[in-house]
Amino acid sequence: MNPVEEILMIVGMMVATYGVRYGFLALSGRAQLPKTIEDALRFVPVAVLSALSVPLIIKPAGSWFISFDNAHLVAGVVAIIVAAYSRHLLLTIVLGMGLFLVLHLNLLEQLL
Repeated sequence: MNPVEEILMIVGMMVATYGVRYGFLALSGRAQLPKTIEDALRFVPVAVLSALSVPLIIKPAGSWFISFDNAHLVAGVVAIIVAAYSRHLLLTIVLGMGLFLVLHLNLLEQLL
């Protein structure tokens, strides 16, 4: 692909992305959404986060890897549990990432 085609593709993606969102944003101040739609829209961030993170956790190398040897899976499950009980974002991130690094770098085996 030459540079002109790349620029045209990027501009086309910008137009498509903006076009899809513009209608909703333009009407958001003028129209009142039904309560059921407002309630459903509250779940969008959680759904998007799940859609992005679950495949990375259970398929870190592109194929299914559900095992205690999967550092992504173990740290992800622990992070979910910590988040559910503590409701503290920074604690969840620190413990999840810390456990992932310990498992991924085999630090437990080196310490023992």
